[in-house]
Amino acid sequence: MNFNKAEFYTSYGSFKQLPPSDRTEIAFSGRSNVGKSSLINKLLNRKSLARVSAVPGKTATINFYAVDGIYFADLPGYGYAKVSKSEKERWGALIEGYLHDDRELGLVFQLIDFRHPPTADDLMMVNFLIDSELPFAVVLTKADKLSKKQRAERREALLTELPCGEDITMVEFSAETGEGAEELRGIINEIAES
Repeated sequence: MNFNKAEFYTSYGSFKQLPPSDRTEIAFSGRSNVGKSSLINKLLNRKSLARVSAVPGKTATINFYAVDGIYFADLPGYGYAKVSKSEKERWGALIEGYLHDDRELGLVFQLIDFRHPPTADDLMMVNFLIDSELPFAVVLTKADKLSKKQRAERREALLTELPCGEDITMVEFSAETGEGAEELRGIINEIAES
């Protein structure tokens, strides 16, 4: 699969706008500011295809990127306190509607900040993915910010912090160094070929 062959396709702000799925989709889910856009940019060897912002809650729509015959779907971040209740409800309906829709969903990459235990929202999302029987893998972002010892401790803790921790594929990733990007591309290639 050619990861350099990517372009912004479209974005949708409400579930009703979503057209039916016509190709494999890889979704990127996680709390606000966990690094979804940075991950997409790194995977696609681009600096700013997916808009990165220091301000959490910037992605308020599902943004679709066409990548060599499949779509990457960048979901709005959850858990950002400084947005209105109605905006949070709209995001929730959009994300849940997307994930429960009859889509060609190949995989959900669930991003979790490696430096901290999963938030209540992260755990709710992982449980939702498990209960919905959606295929997913956890991407542990900001891996470069941890020492070898801290990584080992966090890795060990995640096995009990996450439901079914031993059974979840987890990939350590850094947007700074590119660590984990090749492994994630490999997972995507497998899905694209099947």
